[in-house]
Amino acid sequence: MSVQQTDPLEDILTLVGTTGHLSVGLVAGGEWALSFDPPVAVKFNAVRRGRCLLTVDGVPEPLELAEGDCFLLTQPRAFTLASGPEVRPVPAGPVFEAAVDGRARAGTGEDVIFIGGRFDFGERAQELLLDALPPVIHVPGRTAEAATVRWALDQIDAELRDRPLASKLVTEHLALVLLIRVLRLHLALAGPGSASGWLAGLADPVVAPALGAMHARPAHAWTVAQLAEVAAVSRSTLAARFKHAVGQGPLDYLTGWRIELAADRLRRGDETMAAIAREVGYGSESALSNAFKRITGASPRDYRRRISP
Repeated sequence: MSVQQTDPLEDILTLVGTTGHLSVGLVAGGEWALSFDPPVAVKFNAVRRGRCLLTVDGVPEPLELAEGDCFLLTQPRAFTLASGPEVRPVPAGPVFEAAVDGRARAGTGEDVIFIGGRFDFGERAQELLLDALPPVIHVPGRTAEAATVRWALDQIDAELRDRPLASKLVTEHLALVLLIRVLRLHLALAGPGSASGWLAGLADPVVAPALGAMHARPAHAWTVAQLAEVAAVSRSTLAARFKHAVGQGPLDYLTGWRIELAADRLRRGDETMAAIAREVGYGSESALSNAFKRITGASPRDYRRRISP
């Protein structure tokens, strides 16, 4: 069965309203260590020169970061960047408040140079995306697979160095490109157990085609048999692989995604309930209302009233 497929990662990043922002850079040298409070957003840093140690609360072992490496902190955990394990850290806040020309300085010299920033998401990101990821994702920069991440970092460096017209907007878009490529690389390299939910499904060659088909046509009356045909396996194989990877059956996942799409339309516009029901695959307003209340605990009308300004 040949059907159109779309990218669930793109769909969900769009739905949760992902935006990227660069922050003040960091230059460090000699013996130095900075302690950072738990970030309110998803944090990323990339080492453009030198090497250092990253320690994250709740992660047993420190990570050695080399030139070209980057990391993504997906949970609000305190962390430390340091030249070595024995250096006593100082709070990073005052160091960054004293930044000059977009760069904060720690220690003496310029042994290590970082660029960094944050990613902001909408209200559904925690459950849909962040809970499916480990607390820290480390991407080694000197591997062939990380070439696309290095490309994004090089482009960001060039924009920050030369400051051409609209450089702020360009760097924010490049930061989003960086996020997508880091997530792709994480899924490709980290192996089983490195993600959960739909992200784990994207890493499974049997489950991924079924996910792509459902995201391409969420309003279609999919059956497990049709999805199994898309994945070129038996119904029982698809059902078992899908449940193992994603944590729920394919049709339960489809129902949940339809409700996410309906909730997004309720938040963003004034479409009628009947129109939204048709768009997300329900034959009537009452059918949507029943499913929506079963999943969210509120009727679509109550949900819309609650989130309206």
